[in-house]
Amino acid sequence: MRIVRHSDPDFSEQLEACARATSLFDAGVDARTREILDAVRTRGDAALSELTLRFDGADLTPEQLAITTAELLGASLSADAALRAAVTAAHRNIATFARRSLRRAWSATNSHGGRVGEKFDAFERVGIYIPGGTAPLVSTALMTVTLAQVAGCREIVVCTPAGRDGTVNAALLHAARTAGATEIYRVGGAQAIAAMALGTPTIGRVQKVFGPGNAYVVAAKRLLFGHVAVDLLPGPSEVLVLADDTADPRLIAADLLAQAEHGSGHERVWLVTTSARILKSVERELARQLPKLARREFIQRVLDANTWLIQVKDLAAGVALVNRLAPEHCEVMVRGARKVSAGITTAGAIFLGGDSPTVLGDYVAGPSHTLPTGGAGRSFAGLTVDQFQRRTSVVEYGRGALRKAVPTVQAFAGMEGLDAHGRSASIRLERP
Repeated sequence: MRIVRHSDPDFSEQLEACARATSLFDAGVDARTREILDAVRTRGDAALSELTLRFDGADLTPEQLAITTAELLGASLSADAALRAAVTAAHRNIATFARRSLRRAWSATNSHGGRVGEKFDAFERVGIYIPGGTAPLVSTALMTVTLAQVAGCREIVVCTPAGRDGTVNAALLHAARTAGATEIYRVGGAQAIAAMALGTPTIGRVQKVFGPGNAYVVAAKRLLFGHVAVDLLPGPSEVLVLADDTADPRLIAADLLAQAEHGSGHERVWLVTTSARILKSVERELARQLPKLARREFIQRVLDANTWLIQVKDLAAGVALVNRLAPEHCEVMVRGARKVSAGITTAGAIFLGGDSPTVLGDYVAGPSHTLPTGGAGRSFAGLTVDQFQRRTSVVEYGRGALRKAVPTVQAFAGMEGLDAHGRSASIRLERP
């Protein structure tokens, strides 16, 4: 891990290196992703089968890509009471939060007396990617599919990688079914994004693609933007803890280790603190807690490559650094956490106080855990239910309102040299 203090002579240069690093843009990843996209574009299902065998080790024909109704029912029947209860409780909180976030139609009268407004319609067919890899992300099924269900999407397509034996984790299938998935395919990686965006004989094209994934999945979403709408760019997980001398080093270390354990090796974790004592104590706690964790080998890779413990001069400098890094998750463990958090404007999600660990957002709190990473939080917000809705503006003028508007329309038409524009409005006033 890298330890940086504001007293270091090269402090600014080290922060620049820290902020410059991103998992979103890699020329090598882009080149390999383009090859995958081209294969799916030109060879459809045959490419999906070949790529599934190459990357996931599962030898599947196109006819075997879809999860059957019998498999879904079997997965739900095999779920024990504890799993069912956890899925139900999380689904309830996520759905309640999503319903409060839905956008609703409105209309009003403008200065001419015309009616103007907006209406919001759910996308008819959406695609959702759920990562597999070293850990089945059951929670991601709930954090994405539920929003599509609440928005009213009629067709909810899920793609997720299979194991070498061709099966998909039963708990994940149960969660996806509970949340409202209408089709599930055992296809992972960039090829899954390509299939949903471009369409194949087996997987019909969707209008918008959602969901987190590894560097190749994120690259595919970026490269296919325009062929399909995309939600945001959620890559490998990140957490930043902003702490002063009141924070508990044990809790900080536990939260940093939790976000580092996903397994890609590209996760990023930061401690930003005003306290030299906290920095040193967290360093010791990381070393003490790591050996007790089952996925310590995965975590160690992140600690070695993408972990920063940073001491800043004061909280104002800490908040400025948070906004510069735009972390996926930001925990605020300082005096007056709510007031301090008001200045944080680029984090994907903010967790206030020592009793609000990121894991609550990962699983049960309610807001979706699909959030921007790699600095994308400067431009993107996290996943919300309204992203499953299409916005359409609505305009309705009567004769009186039109008469008031025509002089202004003709003035603009004259300025732009577009006389047909002006005529299309004024001709209506010539009618009896």
